[in-house]
Amino acid sequence: MNESGVERFGKHVLAIIVLLIAAWIVIKLVVGIVAALFVPLLIIGAIIAFVWAWRVLF
Repeated sequence: MNESGVERFGKHVLAIIVLLIAAWIVIKLVVGIVAALFVPLLIIGAIIAFVWAWRVLF
C-alpha cells in the first residue's frame, strides 16, 4: 500500500522526536561520566595544592 504524504510526514516527525530524546539521553550520560571522572581529579588536585602550600608556608 502506498502511504499518504501526511502519514510519511508523521513518521518523520516521530523519528526526529525519537532521535532527539536518544541524543539527550546520550549527552546526559556523557556529561555524567565526565563529571564522575573530573570530581576526583579536582579533589586530588586540591589536596596536592594544599600540601604544597602548607610546605611552602611552614
